[in-house]
Amino acid sequence: MTLAEDRAWMERAIDLSRKCPPAEGAFSVGAIIVGDDGEEVAHGYSRETDAHVHAEESALAKLPVDDNRLAGATIYSTLEPCSERRSRPLTCTQLILRSPIRRVVIAWREPSLLVADCVGVEKLREAGVEVLELPDLADAARAVNAHLLE
Repeated sequence: MTLAEDRAWMERAIDLSRKCPPAEGAFSVGAIIVGDDGEEVAHGYSRETDAHVHAEESALAKLPVDDNRLAGATIYSTLEPCSERRSRPLTCTQLILRSPIRRVVIAWREPSLLVADCVGVEKLREAGVEVLELPDLADAARAVNAHLLE
């Protein structure tokens, strides 16, 4: 993927995050999985299917674990994948690591508002996953979460 393509997919993920029902104590996040052919494979957003579902979790749940499109795929998430979670047994970082996805693009790192020290990026990189940050799109991703950050 080119940087222009990465930016375009992230802008679409930010648009998806706007569909999230706002919730106190939870970020509004959008996620899109894109195959190595440049086509969307799946997408999801926070609270899409239930009050606790995260965006990456929602997108991944729409595909079988052995879907061959995941091997060369990139997941775009408007927020760093969670590394701690109370509502589910697996974090989004763990779900990504259990998949064949080896490239993650994020707009911004999770602030210490709800989790003292999110280490999703570090855990992904330690496992050999490429992580690209697009900090110039962080403000747009944060704006969707103004209800938490004010």
